[in-house]
Amino acid sequence: MLDSCKLKSACNLPFICNKKINAAGTSNAEVPLADPGMYQLDITLRRGQSLAARDRGGTSDPYVKFKIGGKEVFRSKIIHKNLNPVWEEKACILVDHLREPLYIKVFDYDFGLQDDFMGSAFLDLTQLELNRPTDVTLTLKDPHYPDHDLGIILLSVILTPKEGESRDVELSENEVGGSYFSVKSLFWRFQTQSLRLSDLHRKSHLWRGIVSITLIEGRDLKAMDSNGLSDPYVKFRLGHQKYKSKIMPKTLNPQWREQFDFHLYEERGGIIDITAWDKDAGKRDDFIGRCQVDLSALSREQTHKLELQLEEGEGHLVLLVTLTASATVSISDLSVNSLEDQKEREEILKRYSPLRIFHNLKDVGFLQVKVIRAEGLMAADVTGKSDPFCVVELNNDRLVTHTVYKNLNPEWNKVFTFNIKDIHSVLEVTVYDEDRDRSADFLGKVAIPLLSIQNGEQKAYVLKNKQLTGPTKGVIYLEIDVIFNAVKASLRTLIPKEQKYIEEENRLSKQLLLRNFIRMKRCVMVLVNAAYYVNSCFDWDSPPRSLAAFVVVEDMLEDEEEEDDKDDKDSEKKGFINKIYAIQEVCVSVQNILDEVASFGERIKNTFNWTVPFLSWLAIVALCVFTVILYCIPLRYIVLVWGINKFTKKLRSPYAIDNNELLDFLSRVPSDVQVVQYQELKPDPSHSPYKRKKNNLG
Repeated sequence: MLDSCKLKSACNLPFICNKKINAAGTSNAEVPLADPGMYQLDITLRRGQSLAARDRGGTSDPYVKFKIGGKEVFRSKIIHKNLNPVWEEKACILVDHLREPLYIKVFDYDFGLQDDFMGSAFLDLTQLELNRPTDVTLTLKDPHYPDHDLGIILLSVILTPKEGESRDVELSENEVGGSYFSVKSLFWRFQTQSLRLSDLHRKSHLWRGIVSITLIEGRDLKAMDSNGLSDPYVKFRLGHQKYKSKIMPKTLNPQWREQFDFHLYEERGGIIDITAWDKDAGKRDDFIGRCQVDLSALSREQTHKLELQLEEGEGHLVLLVTLTASATVSISDLSVNSLEDQKEREEILKRYSPLRIFHNLKDVGFLQVKVIRAEGLMAADVTGKSDPFCVVELNNDRLVTHTVYKNLNPEWNKVFTFNIKDIHSVLEVTVYDEDRDRSADFLGKVAIPLLSIQNGEQKAYVLKNKQLTGPTKGVIYLEIDVIFNAVKASLRTLIPKEQKYIEEENRLSKQLLLRNFIRMKRCVMVLVNAAYYVNSCFDWDSPPRSLAAFVVVEDMLEDEEEEDDKDDKDSEKKGFINKIYAIQEVCVSVQNILDEVASFGERIKNTFNWTVPFLSWLAIVALCVFTVILYCIPLRYIVLVWGINKFTKKLRSPYAIDNNELLDFLSRVPSDVQVVQYQELKPDPSHSPYKRKKNNLG
């Protein structure tokens, strides 16, 4: 008898080790001698018991991640405020070999913050019997605190060979005889299957469609405050994608009119988890209710109006949901380059030619990013190395490279393509260090406005810190090409800017508060200078100007009506901790208001000093066109048309999102802070490891 585990050590292939085969190569059980090339792992996530509390209220909002080979393959829904959650969710995972265990990680969901780690475990796939359901109980542990009891997770799993995906490895008598078999034959087959699976994994990073959601309104929501009203907002989650609506103060029938997009990764759809909350300053927000949208039940390329009843609460939410085909995004190797193929390049140029102005106004342009390599990265591991991978983001489009293990000078050689919805978007490229048991470590980041890109030029970008205010260690080599339709780009400038829904919420920072105060002070000084000019009107230095000012002030005084709003004092006594949180939230609000006001003034200034030439030219062209219109058409007709358009907009399109074209234009102009963040730093040639090698050889 020949033990199959000896065959494994001979050819370094994964085998099922709990069966024996004889010298003729036959087996008494229907278990393949080697991996059949691909398995299907069907998992039912049952429930958790006695999980760790991570929130202030002594509870958690747990969800579960499954990972194989460092890649996330499944993420469960969130069970709110429960230490004994019941999921009963099913996942189907393709596995190309059994050497890599299945890692199970549990996290506590915190919106806008980094989710808290609640424990992890792993399942050894080599211990599973084929075609047999198995109930598994896994004890959660924290690698840094192995003595802590973090609860258990219960699963049901079935491991079956995947038929039709790849040919089973069969050993004939010529390949297995006595203690000899053809290692070369087995290795070639296994290598072919691994390459085929790597293509499958590469494609799995891409989304298969886009879910466009418009949050219209809420109706008859539950009153959570003592005044009989609420301050409602809504959270959306689809997989790892999150969105939070704005807060509508003191209402039970809020009107949001917000639009955003999610990416659809699953062919059969997915489930959007929706929760409504009441904002409370200084204490935990109150839960109003929840509902779900099953995308698999909705037809594609059609807008659906949904009126959703809130469970565990009162009221309804009204949404518009549209499922569309995927945008032009892809990941490929450096050898596969769309713009180097002459036919593809001509098709792309034709798609964005000036003659196709009114064809799909949302498709503004095409972006190709070559992520070539990085040099001199920071060492994040105790071994003095890192396991770097790269994340490429354009607004809410996010693609990821593979991980290069134990290397400070990785080479990725990947090509990413995106379609551009807003030419004023900023391309963000971030390098992380992969950590199997924890969240990835930040190594560096660059932000590149699309309008500043020089096509076809390979450049070395110095990596910056998280705030993009200063350099960190290392450089990354990128080659970027942008093709866009200028007329479409100009028209899209006058509609609301896409909100990035994966940004972290602002936290209180002494340095940030001081910086915003200084920026605000500069803007105020401009207003002070203007005030001196206004004050001169009252000194009658110029009688006509002073007379006009007198008439305006007199008119304002007559129309002014005093309002005397007195809010009832909250009789409820708050503890010391709640007061601290209330003060912190007020400081954050002040910090954000200072930032918004200062940014508004800086954007006006940067429009006129040609910080972004495209926008400055667009403003000049718009003013020239408006001047010609005023010359040709009487002003009263222009005001009449404008008024009719404004007053009939809600009748013509009841669910239209309100916008101000001037504010939308200014939102594309960078503030002074963003100008610093987008500024390129010059790389130091002496830091290149290739340069040092040449110097050492010299």
